[in-house]
Amino acid sequence: MKTRTPISIYIIVTVGLTVMAFEMFAHDSGYFSSPFFWALLLIATILLLIMNSIGDLVENEKFSRLSSYEKQEYLREKSTPYFQKLWNSAFKKQSQTEEKDILIDHGFDGITELDNSLPKWWIGLFYFGIIFCAVYMLAFAFTDYAHPDAEYDKETKVMLASIEEYEKNAPTINLETAKYSADNIAEGEQLFKTNCVTCHGDGGRGGIGPNLTDTYWINIKEKSLFKNVFWMLENGSPNNPAMRPFVKEGTITGRDAEKIAAYVYHINQETTPITVTQGGAAPQGEEVKWENNNQ
Repeated sequence: MKTRTPISIYIIVTVGLTVMAFEMFAHDSGYFSSPFFWALLLIATILLLIMNSIGDLVENEKFSRLSSYEKQEYLREKSTPYFQKLWNSAFKKQSQTEEKDILIDHGFDGITELDNSLPKWWIGLFYFGIIFCAVYMLAFAFTDYAHPDAEYDKETKVMLASIEEYEKNAPTINLETAKYSADNIAEGEQLFKTNCVTCHGDGGRGGIGPNLTDTYWINIKEKSLFKNVFWMLENGSPNNPAMRPFVKEGTITGRDAEKIAAYVYHINQETTPITVTQGGAAPQGEEVKWENNNQ
């Protein structure tokens, strides 16, 4: 008669599997603070204790039917701590006498081997892997758990919400308060692609709208290039209705205009102009010598 696994091991495994299932199927629900979660664990623990009590009754009945020698062997085995048994099953070597009892001789090929039972920890990990795989596949198939796209969308929403909250509380950016910062160039490039590339072309090379990389400008409203671009984004072009007042009509915020202006300043002053031979639009307007002042 084999000794039984302690009830504490079943409780630990049950708690672990329950947490794993909730983490996969309801990880956003705050299940640790949910009464349902703790009630489920309590019910599962009570059922395990009931099953253990029934197991004790069955064990006692089987024990009473053993011979004296079998009872002694059973009690000796039962007195060994559970984790000591796991250790022994994994690492303890059999004596030569014990090996003779489990030796298998193929006979025809002369190969002999030991008919060892697999260690309990290995069997436990094996079944745990099967259960984990099944639960994981169900979670992956029917929930957003472990989906990169879903995780990306969630993080994007959180980021956009934080940006929106920041925009609400941050001071308004206007022509007077706008300042050039190289840190805004990368974001300004993305905003430029969203709002400006249709007319001004990729990289500001020009198209329907003028080339933004050369020194010729149609609208000159400020002494510095950065402020002039911001003015245009805020008020639009008095010479061309296609250049709308993006800020005043609410398409972009003042902070967005600050970033776009930083990008336009960068491609105009800090990079090589895109000429006609390189695919850029021909110069329009008059040549301007901007003040070396970004603020």
